[in-house]
Formats: sequence, C-alpha cells, structure tokens
Amino acid sequence: MCQLVNGLGTRDVQASPDSAHGRGRGAIIAPKVLIISMFYDEADIWYNRMPNNLSAVLIPVPGLHMLYPNVHCTSDRSVCQVTTGEAEINAAATITALVLSLKFDFRSTYFLVCGIAGVNPKYSTLGGVAIARYVVQVALQYEFDAREMPKNFTSPYMAYGTSAPGQYPAWFYGTEVMELNEALRDKVWTYASRAVLSDSDAAISYRARYKHIGKTVFQAAWGPPSVVKCDAATSDVYYTGALLSEAFENVTTLWTNGTGRYCMTAQEDNATLEVLVRMAIEGLVDFSRVIVVRSGADFDRPPPGVSPYEHLTAYNGAGFELSLDNLYNAGIAIVNGIVSDWNTVFAAGIKATNYIGDIFGSLPGQPDFGTGSLTGGKGYGPMASMLFHPRLRGRGMSTIAKKRGRLVMPRGDD
Repeated sequence: MCQLVNGLGTRDVQASPDSAHGRGRGAIIAPKVLIISMFYDEADIWYNRMPNNLSAVLIPVPGLHMLYPNVHCTSDRSVCQVTTGEAEINAAATITALVLSLKFDFRSTYFLVCGIAGVNPKYSTLGGVAIARYVVQVALQYEFDAREMPKNFTSPYMAYGTSAPGQYPAWFYGTEVMELNEALRDKVWTYASRAVLSDSDAAISYRARYKHIGKTVFQAAWGPPSVVKCDAATSDVYYTGALLSEAFENVTTLWTNGTGRYCMTAQEDNATLEVLVRMAIEGLVDFSRVIVVRSGADFDRPPPGVSPYEHLTAYNGAGFELSLDNLYNAGIAIVNGIVSDWNTVFAAGIKATNYIGDIFGSLPGQPDFGTGSLTGGKGYGPMASMLFHPRLRGRGMSTIAKKRGRLVMPRGDD
C-alpha cells in the first residue's frame, strides 16, 4: 500500500493518510537523495527494483508533468524520485515546480540525474555508464540546412556571433556549459565502479561492428560495459550520424577549453542544471551536490556498412534494455553509498576543488571555461527581494550594467 501526501491517488495507488512513522500530512520532506528520471522506463526500474519501496509515499506537486504528477519516496523519506518528462522544457518546468514547492527542503539533498543516452563509441559502449563533470548544450548555435551550408563547412552549426564552425562564441545565453563538483563525481564513481554491470547478446553483436573502424579509436565501443568519467551533451533534437556527432564533440572540447570529453548525448541535462543553479543562488539547493549519470542505449553514430537512417530505425534497440539495467545497477550503488555514508561523508558535503556552476559565473568562483565570471567571482545574490521592483527588468546579458561595484538590472524605459 502506498501513502499519499496532500492529494488524490493515482488509479493504481491505494491512498492512506501520511501519518506513519510519526509524520503528519504537513511535514516538510528533506530527502538525502532525489533521483531525477526523464520518462517512464527510467523511472520504472527504480519502482520495480529498489529494495526500499520507492512508492511507499506519493507526494503530488502542482506543476509537475501531467503524466508524472507525483514525487515518489521511501517510507523514511530518505530517498525520493521525480520524473520530469522528456526534453529541455519539460525538465525545466518540472524541476522549477518541485524545488519551489513548500513540501520539500532540498538544501542538503543530493540530486542524482539518472537517465539513458546516446553514447560516443570513442569513450564507452552500449550499457556503459558515464558520470559527468561537464554538461554542454551543444545545439544552442546558428544552424543551416546541411544542403545549403557553405561548401567549406564541416558542420551545419556555428556558434553565435561567429562566421564559421570551430570558432569560439562571441556571446552566450548562459546555459551552454555547466560544470559539476569533480570531487563528488570521483567519490560516487568509486561506488558505481564496484557495481556488477549486465551485458546482452544483442549488444555484444552490434558492438562488434565497430571493430572494423579501428581498434585504437573505438576500442571502448566493442568492449564490455564499464563506469567511466566523461561528459554529456544536451540537445532537444535527437540526432544521429558521424558528422553531427563529431561536430558536437568538437563543440564540447572548444566550449570547455579542451577539458570536456563528449561521451553521452541526452535531451534534458542543461535545463535541469540551469534550474538548480538559479535555485542555488536563492539558497534553496546546494549545487555542489548535483550528480549526472547517463547509460548508453545506442551509439551516436553508425558502424561501417550501416547508414545513419538504418542505425536509427533498424538497430536502435540493441542497447535499450541493457542501458536501463545498468543505469539502475550503477545508480543504486551511488544511492546506497550516499545513504550509508551520510553521517561520515555526505551530510557535511564534499567540498568542490573546481569551479561549479554555469558559464556566466552565476555562482561564486571563476569558471575554467568561457571568458570569465560576469560577477568577478562573487556570484549573484538572491533576487527574491528584487522581483517586485517596477524598474528592475530582466533584459538579457547585453543590458546588464555595473553600478557601484555591484551587478544590477538596468532601469526601465518609462
């Protein structure tokens, strides 16, 4: 039986008052871990396999995705899970609604973004798991129809304010690059790397096709699944093929000043992280406690003898179930590690030794990518007190002005 907090149950849930374990209906929940899934299959592995029933408590939150209206929690509320819906808008809307909900306190929570992805055969394989330091919004650029792009272009994409692919952007929107806590990434990798990962005959067979490309370049592609440290790309467009994949790999390298390694492709992560950056500014979350884990469901480019179309439509299922399986295998190891070592390691937090945050420097510190912090390394302060001032209007970065040593929003025109 599931408990339901402050709302009506779903059709498959028998609701009961949230009074177990001495907790009233209005109690604020402060989970140690929040698992963030993007769609049903990514969520279902946790509901079906987690030893502690992740559907013991259901909390409906206004503003969550219509298909996923509840936050799921264990009976002791130490671990919770939310499903955002797929692509960037759904992710941003869901996480915004959740963090601003008065039902939760996320100030000490570890956010575990946990989903399947496309995988770069240079760094991982079907069923392989990656934990990221950088997440890059690779498609936030100018785009040409490839049939109409200049003949000397290697990609239909070029960065804003530039005249050709491969040039550094002249300006940013602020969400293009996110950097996470490397020390935390390394710590949770020690848990995940001890997980026993599954494999399948279908994945083994399809991986073998990549041996013909070159044993050095794509050795990771035809090896067994493992847990690696490399980075994730975000694009609303579900792309495939060597040309786009190589273009976005180059973008990742360029925008992270040569540090990032493009290995997983997804549709949500920069949106989720942008919300968490903004909420960290307000003191509602701790951005040093964010983890991004992705598992390879399909390769981002085809092997020899297979067209991108065939790769997408005929062979795209070889790693799907396997990626879900290993997403859970690695993910539960991380969850168990955080909960088990809470008092000795995680309650106090793991101090970041690298910059964490967005490309603007919205959080304190100097980004080791981009053109430097817009705040001089200080980070932005909470904006809640400014929201209702009639002359404080957001106009984008081109209108931010410096006044008396502080970054302030400009006056209105009236």
